[in-house]
Amino acid sequence: MAGIIDTIKLAGVLVFAIPAALAGLEFLLVQGRTLLGAGLLGVAVALVVIQHRLTVPTDVTSIVLERVTGAVVKEPDPDDEE
Repeated sequence: MAGIIDTIKLAGVLVFAIPAALAGLEFLLVQGRTLLGAGLLGVAVALVVIQHRLTVPTDVTSIVLERVTGAVVKEPDPDDEE
């Protein structure tokens, strides 16, 4: 589940990605400059994908803690109740 910080990060990336995508669409569809339009659309998509997939050093601690607590604390199986 995404938190408020992730939402703010996404909004910050979209500030740059949306104008690039709109310019790419204009170049691609209106002006007929296929290479430039496709390139700008690719940049816009890459910005959003990289922001979503990128792990920054501040995220490493939370990822490690989630894995450790998941390995140490096991959920009891409902079938094992006797």
